[in-house]
Amino acid sequence: MQILLRPVSLSFIILFFFFTSVPFTSVPAQRQLYSSDAFSLYSDRVVQEGFSARAVSRTEITSDYKSSFRKKTNRTVVLKFSLNGLDNERAPGQDHKFILSPGEKTDTAYFSFGMPDTGMERKNLEEKWKTYSQDPFLHASKDLLIRLDMREVLREFKALGYFRTYDKEKVQSKDFRGVFVAGANEPLNWNFPALTGRPEMKLMDPDSDGIYEVKIHFPKEFSPEENSNTIKHWKLGLDISQFPQYQSPDLLVDALYNKAMEEMLQNLRQEDGAFMAGAQWTGVWTRDISYSILLSLAIVNPDASRTSLMAKVKNGIIIQDTGTGGAWPVSSDRVTWALAAWEVYKTTGDKNWLRKSFDIIKKSTEADLENVMDLSTGLFAGESSFLDWREQTYPRWMDPKDIYSSKNLGTNMVHYEAYQILSEMAKILGEPAEKYASTAGKIKEGINKYLWMKDKGYYGQYLYGRNYLSLSPGSEALGEALSVLFDGVTTPKMKKSIIENVPVTKFGLPCIYPEIPDIPPYHNNSVWPFVESFWAWASAETGNNRSVLAAMASVYRPAALFLTNKENLVARTGDYLGTEINSDRQLWSLAGNLALTYRVIYGMRLSADSISFHPFIPEEYSGSRNLKNLKYRNATLEVKIEGFGGGIKSVSLDGRPYPKSSFPSSLTGSHKITIVMNDSIPEEGKLNMQEVAFAPETPVLKYDGMKLIWNKTEGALNYEVYKNGKMEFSSSNLSYEVDNSAPFLEFQVNAVDKKGLGSFLSSPVSISPGGSIYTFEAEEAISEGENGKDIENRYSGFKGRGYLVLEKNKNREVSLIADVPEEGLYSIDFRYSNGNGPINTENKCAIRTLLIDGNRLGAVIMPQRGDNVWNDWGYSNSIHARLSKGRHVLTLTFGRYDDNMNMDVNGALLDSVRLILLK
Repeated sequence: MQILLRPVSLSFIILFFFFTSVPFTSVPAQRQLYSSDAFSLYSDRVVQEGFSARAVSRTEITSDYKSSFRKKTNRTVVLKFSLNGLDNERAPGQDHKFILSPGEKTDTAYFSFGMPDTGMERKNLEEKWKTYSQDPFLHASKDLLIRLDMREVLREFKALGYFRTYDKEKVQSKDFRGVFVAGANEPLNWNFPALTGRPEMKLMDPDSDGIYEVKIHFPKEFSPEENSNTIKHWKLGLDISQFPQYQSPDLLVDALYNKAMEEMLQNLRQEDGAFMAGAQWTGVWTRDISYSILLSLAIVNPDASRTSLMAKVKNGIIIQDTGTGGAWPVSSDRVTWALAAWEVYKTTGDKNWLRKSFDIIKKSTEADLENVMDLSTGLFAGESSFLDWREQTYPRWMDPKDIYSSKNLGTNMVHYEAYQILSEMAKILGEPAEKYASTAGKIKEGINKYLWMKDKGYYGQYLYGRNYLSLSPGSEALGEALSVLFDGVTTPKMKKSIIENVPVTKFGLPCIYPEIPDIPPYHNNSVWPFVESFWAWASAETGNNRSVLAAMASVYRPAALFLTNKENLVARTGDYLGTEINSDRQLWSLAGNLALTYRVIYGMRLSADSISFHPFIPEEYSGSRNLKNLKYRNATLEVKIEGFGGGIKSVSLDGRPYPKSSFPSSLTGSHKITIVMNDSIPEEGKLNMQEVAFAPETPVLKYDGMKLIWNKTEGALNYEVYKNGKMEFSSSNLSYEVDNSAPFLEFQVNAVDKKGLGSFLSSPVSISPGGSIYTFEAEEAISEGENGKDIENRYSGFKGRGYLVLEKNKNREVSLIADVPEEGLYSIDFRYSNGNGPINTENKCAIRTLLIDGNRLGAVIMPQRGDNVWNDWGYSNSIHARLSKGRHVLTLTFGRYDDNMNMDVNGALLDSVRLILLK
């Protein structure tokens, strides 16, 4: 009898040896780790509403989960084109749009590759939107014939042999495999790499005239899993043996650890070795990679972490990703990079990296100090860190300049930690450190003075408004977690209070609470696993056992049921379907999954000169566990933990008793550490479990005949009137008599429901009884000797005779004369237009420095207002200054720190300057 032996791979042998060679304490195979009304987590499986995911082994999981979600199709089609299945038509966020009309007749849409929709197309879109804004979904299925002008691409193919895309990459004519369509509306999706395998998304040129076309059928509603009845299955397919190996008594936890490690490898880009953000996000995002590295990737793969961080550096400064209003400084959380860079240094001890990263952070923060820090509060301005989709976390009336002017909890926590890190780096490098520590101190003071809510026991999400700012009392999950984790801001009592009082829901910690009505899930009404992992880490820091158990389960449940580390999930349903955008193997989600092992169970902490372990192991997770092949500087560690608890009973190093759980960076070679826990949890801790709740709709406020009036808001019991940022009056009435004795008043109103949940404050209504608003047209107010400043009137909507064109190489400095009629505190802002990009993306926010009579006053921020839309005018951020009566020279200059992230395009049209006498 002949026996045929199949070759066995080396990786299989390594995996087999590891998973069969380590003895473990016997524990029940199916012990319960967590249970709630929504789902149960066991040692080997997750069970939810009749569905389950089960670990077959430490390298294999099956799931029969099937989403019941059905989504109506929005008649506004959002799409983008792709050469060869790459996201290479236009920059992120620069999409095409078309609104489907009613009826069965096929619609036809015309586009040009790489070009924005024409003015006529945008006008048609606006007209259609007016018609269908109250009827946004299809009532019947609809066909759309998409026609795409590819003649410019083909011309370049013929003339040059290649076509250069928006990001300067070349697509060779010989490599052209087709043009495809991607988009947001089913059956379209944003999975660019999969396009080449979807022939129904490929456009064809039937008559060779350079106009490609495809007909897409849009269903009335759809369920992505409608025809899915199969059991889904994952089995480890990559060799992960070079990374830390983990084994515990809990089969499912180990399998999810290995799944996350494999997805980490799958997210490594072949072309440069950097981490992509997820299966659908092939780029590197500054905040994504930074939070991922902080959570666990510095520990797991410091080399790829370094490569990824350097992919987000240009001209020696940290890149703020494209975003609201043209990103930086509207979005200002790029200093998350500092958190990650420091973590890489603490892991590797690489002094060259320390010097390089210090110089990059230092140079970047110099610009932040000039353009982002508000000296009056000590806080940094800018959009909520990671919560970068405007209406998802801000009231609709806030435009990019309002968002810039807000002061967010998470963003300020990140800035605080960045300056703490700069101080630590400076000490090691022999550089002056006090100024960085001083800045961190000012931020700390501002956070606790302006954002702490004593009545709620946690921080509010942000200060917001116009000339007067108020605190939004909602919770902001990431910021709350970071406030516990970053040493020095909060007291131990405050940390404990935060974990106990921030509202948590059955499927996890929502990004914000309460939610915003009529806004679909993404950041709103959603749970993000990476935020949940930070929350689990923070909960362990405070010893809150109940919160740790819930948070860990909220990470493990979706990873098991969905067989991937999803980007987000709907807070109300726990489903991955129903959010606006989602992705498999999201980098910070998988990093968060790994962090549950490193940061919670093992309590791993890195410092400039040591690694220490402070495990927090709930009794439900008790037993023996082992972490092998952990690389720390020049040492390779194996760390075994026995038992459970929040404290350590004993520590041994290489079989000998060791006095502490901290080990010096001088350790070299292979070592085995054994930690025995004290089998004691001092207290369970409290958890503020709540149903997902929505705040009332934001009222619309008007001023009419000495009276403020507002609309009745559904569910509201009473309304609170705010005057100049302070609550003035509360009533169930829908009006308020105004006392107009002050020179300037700014009013807002919010609605409060029976649960005590308040809406956002309304858009501010300004009242100037004394006529104390003064406007000076730019073309009339130019100082003597500057009358040659190119006054133009090409675009409509300006006031006066025209406007000035501000560019990097044109009108770099403009001085305006203002005759101030009386002394007082003034709010100063500028009427402008910026059509260099859309409101939601790009990197061309215009920045100028304001001088008054030669003295620097602050940064003037003029965000983008529409892609090639120059007739849409609005106001910049306002700057407050006390002015004497008489003539003043207001100078807008392109200063040393005024470069935006684009570096080349930094301009706007300047119409006028406005001075408002506040008091």
